[in-house]
Amino acid sequence: MSKQELPGDEAELCCSPVLREPLDAEQAGALARVFKAIGEPVRLRLLSLIASHAGGEACVCDLTGAFELSGPTISHHLKILRESGVIDGERRGTWVYYRVRPETLRLVSDALAPAGEVPVVSR
Repeated sequence: MSKQELPGDEAELCCSPVLREPLDAEQAGALARVFKAIGEPVRLRLLSLIASHAGGEACVCDLTGAFELSGPTISHHLKILRESGVIDGERRGTWVYYRVRPETLRLVSDALAPAGEVPVVSR
């Protein structure tokens, strides 16, 4: 996915060394949305389930059984992850399949790396 295709303010974030320079208000807002999305336990678990699923993607039907929550509640959490740019979804017939957006996780990783260190990203 190119920088032009990133949702919202993510295109701005990906071009900046985040914590190697002070964040401006726009960058801070975009990064805060990602942290807020993954900072909720159910969403963090969903992210983990999707990322660790065979082939790097999971059907919503594979995710709902892992929680004692209703389908609409799971859908709400997936929507927040999708709108923050953490995951992508693709409809295939009746089901939606989700995958993690590695470029967004790289942004989070870069933001957490101390100044002067180059973040290590495993593939």
